[in-house]
Amino acid sequence: MKLFFSVLLSTHLLLSSFPIPVGTSIPVLATEMPTENSINVSAESVLLMEASTGTILFEKNSHEALRPASVTKIMTLLLIFDALSAEQISLADTVTVSEHAASMGGSQVYLEPGETQTVDTMIKCISIASANDACVAMAEHIAGSEEEFVRRMNERAKGLGMNDTHFVNCCGLEAEGHLTSAFDVALMSRELTAKYPQIHNYCTVWMENITHTTAKGSSEFGLTNTNKLIKHYEYATGLKTGFTSLAKYCISATAERDGMKLIAVIMAAPDANSRTADALALFHYGFGQCRIYTDANQDALPSIPLQKSIIESTGLCYEGPFRYVSTNGTDLSGITKAIELPQAAQAPIHKGEVAGKAVYSLNGKEIGSVNILFTEDIDAASYKDYFYKVFLFLIP
Repeated sequence: MKLFFSVLLSTHLLLSSFPIPVGTSIPVLATEMPTENSINVSAESVLLMEASTGTILFEKNSHEALRPASVTKIMTLLLIFDALSAEQISLADTVTVSEHAASMGGSQVYLEPGETQTVDTMIKCISIASANDACVAMAEHIAGSEEEFVRRMNERAKGLGMNDTHFVNCCGLEAEGHLTSAFDVALMSRELTAKYPQIHNYCTVWMENITHTTAKGSSEFGLTNTNKLIKHYEYATGLKTGFTSLAKYCISATAERDGMKLIAVIMAAPDANSRTADALALFHYGFGQCRIYTDANQDALPSIPLQKSIIESTGLCYEGPFRYVSTNGTDLSGITKAIELPQAAQAPIHKGEVAGKAVYSLNGKEIGSVNILFTEDIDAASYKDYFYKVFLFLIP
């Protein structure tokens, strides 16, 4: 029969942000999800997500597959930063522009065939000016061809659970079957910003110049951010706009205030002003109504006695931090944490195996938990181990 160590800790609401790896299974709840009619948005499809937990705070037709236009480039940027992280490429690498890349049209920085730019400059062109030509040049540089790069985009999307998505190109130009949803855009936006927060160093730049150097000589070209929130909304941190006549006006907008990070996805807004107004409406709701409780889980845990082992006890650790999101302004200072562990554990045990859990409650109701894990591998004791232990005990 198991006895439980129970440690109740009264903790306070924290608004500071602790990094939680994307994909970490930390139970969270959003209380009192608003209805579609409680926030006035004109776009066909929208979604508001709290970034650290992935909690959906508001949605409207969020799984409707729509044309994403240049919001596509979020996945392109994700693959670029994946390649940088894996050291397949570096920011200083030289990228040569092909005929195919230079022929893209649409939003572009007018790269010429044979022109070279660094990876760093190409990221600026994509993030700030939404350059189709720079996207394709980077796709070819990383994967050898745009087709292979797009295959990897779809593979990455599948791995993120983007079930409403199919990419046909890497830049978002109109193509039959090139579709995604607000939900999926939020997933890839969260992955990009959580794994590679340095993207904000690019997408928050309002204006910057690059230099074209070709057979015709050198010339300056000005980049201006397509995301007007960067200039007009003080909490904006990114991320990517999109527009075509069929996709209409789209954006995955990110913002941070007092440690809370939000992702607002707008798809198929009727015009640019409506796109901005919808994003701001979501941000005002999120920052105004939502509260986050955070426990970094850095307190010391007791060791746990072992049975059928020559080692008397073993250490424990939390699986990760805990966050709880409220959308109704609830006072979260009364949240308590109970540590639940068995009186003893029986060998063999394995590092990372679940030993118990920390259970969080608010007003007597459980709101989530975090697993507590063993920190080492422990083999079961053999007869030889017991004999040796008795032998040592008998030696005077």
